[in-house]
Amino acid sequence: MNDTQIQGTVDPKFESVREAFLQNFQENSEVGAAIGVTINGESVIDLWGGIAQKDSQKLWMEDTMVNVFSMTKGMVAICAHILADRGLLDYDAPVAQYWPEFAQNGKENIPVRWLLSHQAGLVAVDARLGPGDGLNWDRMIHALEETTPQWEPGTKNGYHMVTFGWLVGEVIRRISGSASVGTFFKNEVVDPLGVDFFIGTPESEDYRIADIIPPSPGSLVRTQVEPSKLTKRSLVPASEEVAGNPNSRGWRGAEIPGANGHATARAVAKIYGAVACGGALDDVYLFSPERVDIMREVQVQSMDEVLELETRRSLGFMHPIPGSGDALGSNAFGHNGAGGSMGFADPEYRIGFGYVMSQMWAGDLMDPDPRAQLLARTVYQCLS
Repeated sequence: MNDTQIQGTVDPKFESVREAFLQNFQENSEVGAAIGVTINGESVIDLWGGIAQKDSQKLWMEDTMVNVFSMTKGMVAICAHILADRGLLDYDAPVAQYWPEFAQNGKENIPVRWLLSHQAGLVAVDARLGPGDGLNWDRMIHALEETTPQWEPGTKNGYHMVTFGWLVGEVIRRISGSASVGTFFKNEVVDPLGVDFFIGTPESEDYRIADIIPPSPGSLVRTQVEPSKLTKRSLVPASEEVAGNPNSRGWRGAEIPGANGHATARAVAKIYGAVACGGALDDVYLFSPERVDIMREVQVQSMDEVLELETRRSLGFMHPIPGSGDALGSNAFGHNGAGGSMGFADPEYRIGFGYVMSQMWAGDLMDPDPRAQLLARTVYQCLS
């Protein structure tokens, strides 16, 4: 019998979510995790439990953060939409208007919209990458400038697993004048909302970062066991050979905006809660309600050239596919992270949802994690 102690608070209406959270520890191999949920901008669920470091048995605490991998992409997209709402970014302008060096090798006319919706064909880089290159912003930007798209831009959809963060992040950096996309995110989203979410985490925060636990050796995800050539190439910039181990100081401290954000579940829920409430929360204005409608408008629903499955995406966000059995509401949008983390906004129910964990799930890449799905499904059941 798992004797994990669940800490935190939950509104009585959502008590069954606490039970589902505990069930994940008892039945779904959870090691350490947290869930945060807001409704109408108010916290209704803020729970955590388990251990943050298996070797030392250090407990998961109220302020524990963990690498949320691709969930970071949603935060980068939010930054881009802030600039669009201010009239500084035009989705349909060529990327090269903001980033002149991008206009090489067939990329001259790619609009920002195609970066956000994974249609640019820049899922991998042509350059041979060496140790540490994935941690070096300038090296990756230069490599992307020299890369030729894998397909005619705008004609196909393919998940930009790692490159999304550098591509959209460099546009944000060029337009805003910020030192980095992580700096812009901190100044415009994190600090105003008072949350814990880093893109480029300082060493001073290491004491409260949970270690990522990879899937067990006998249950690697399909795309690691039988990778298509394009899938494998798209993962190279974040591979251990190029970017280091996800638990290393180098990985944590670098800015890899497509893959290495570190956050609490509470932070994810509050940020998406602001989005679900029309782009503003606690007197903090991110963007207008009209902008929320624009950013969640589905751009593509088709077979993904990288993941080799059907995907549905808007401008930087994932959407549930109708009839797929996904627990999210039909109007929800957000982003999952490798291994199971999940964050989303649902404007219909005004939900902000965040789930983070240390033990990576061993299912197929980008398949909905059963732990996150159980929690999301239970939240919706509590509202019905």
